[in-house]
Amino acid sequence: MTKATLTSDSLEPSAVFSAWQQQLNTAPQILVALSGGLDSTVLLQLLVATVSPGRLCAVHVNHGLSANADQWQAQAEGCCRSLGVQLHCETVEVTPAGEGIEAAARHARYAVFEGLLQKDGLLLLGHHADDQVETFLYQMLRGSGAKGLSGMPEQRVLGRGQLIRPLLSTSKAQLKDYALTQKLTWCEDESNADDRFDRNYLRNQVVPAIAQRWPDYRQSIGLSAELSSESEQLAAVLAEEDFARLAGREERAGWSICVNQLLKLTDLRQRNILHHWPGVNNLAKPNKTIIAQIKDSVVGAREDGEPEVVWQSTRWRRFRNRLYLLRNGSVERHSEQPHSELGCDSNKALDSWWSAEEPLELADGSSLVAEDVDGAGLLIPQGQLLTVRYRRGGERCRPVGRGHSNSLKKLLLEYEVEPWWRDRMPLLYMGETLVAVGDCWICEGWQAAPQQRGKKIHWQVNSL
Repeated sequence: MTKATLTSDSLEPSAVFSAWQQQLNTAPQILVALSGGLDSTVLLQLLVATVSPGRLCAVHVNHGLSANADQWQAQAEGCCRSLGVQLHCETVEVTPAGEGIEAAARHARYAVFEGLLQKDGLLLLGHHADDQVETFLYQMLRGSGAKGLSGMPEQRVLGRGQLIRPLLSTSKAQLKDYALTQKLTWCEDESNADDRFDRNYLRNQVVPAIAQRWPDYRQSIGLSAELSSESEQLAAVLAEEDFARLAGREERAGWSICVNQLLKLTDLRQRNILHHWPGVNNLAKPNKTIIAQIKDSVVGAREDGEPEVVWQSTRWRRFRNRLYLLRNGSVERHSEQPHSELGCDSNKALDSWWSAEEPLELADGSSLVAEDVDGAGLLIPQGQLLTVRYRRGGERCRPVGRGHSNSLKKLLLEYEVEPWWRDRMPLLYMGETLVAVGDCWICEGWQAAPQQRGKKIHWQVNSL
């Protein structure tokens, strides 16, 4: 959604919100992020001229990072009181992580917004054209691709609702002129003068130099961001078309594609698939360096190898002719320890008793669920409890339909159970008799007959 740049004379509600008027008229909820600064104060003032104040709720997030944080909240309270707008204030604890204090504050703020948004609700933010310029330059200097250089979108999904930035085509100078004309009051963030922060340095040192040399820099950078967005969209469409040929399928805790089919694509299109695939499943998209590792260490590994690349919320693994994209969990896997390190007492502590009437949560965060079925599934004698445990080594069983028993190790290989699941696979016992292996198979003699009711076992795993 692209609009022409608004001039100082056209900063009118009808012009600012024209692209979203229908959404504003029908939305069940309209939230406005209100910091108490210039941008959000002007946004709220413009909005009450086109939407009944009673339909609005401003949201102020107090990060507690500034000595003036309470003053900012007081300013937001006074603004809403004068306009007759409801205000929701929330104090958050900001814990700096790998990306620093600014990113941590942003994550905390957006978590509040997402938690408040109802289904089909709208959240309006006051980002403007100068913010877009800073975002573009910041992403460019970080070596971002088309996605990063697209800048901030005017509208996107956030939680159950939509995030909208109606002022992205308006400069900060226009907002300030409007605020002075309307005799608005706002707070200035003292941290904006601190050039130790990258965005502040760009705003205070770099952009003024650019503006002096290239007065139309906003329009030029805006055009580059728009072209980058189109390139990203085209790459996503191509990835979707290529993915349809890769025999994709859903797996435990993730998905897989055919390696041989992937390798038939050009190198560029392989990398495009690896970049976009996680995003389709709401996982972090890998950067160029991680994609190179996946291609070299996982895709290019021997078929009998067990390579792995772990990055943020994803694990990339290969088994035979399949490339797996798995959700990365924080639970330690039993397969991290060889059987020799798991003594009998240790495994005994992992035993659980299960009636198969209610879901059973296991130690690794996975769960067992049993579904009633007629003429199929596991036959459990009335009043009997199953014992659930993990592999100890040396187990043998005879799957239904086989003429003889075999070692569990060989059966897991034969049934093509991926290596990373073999030691986490829950084993179901009746007394000391192994009667089922997860939801892979039932052992001979324990299946429900055609006229009997059995239990269909489901082993549910959210992450590896």
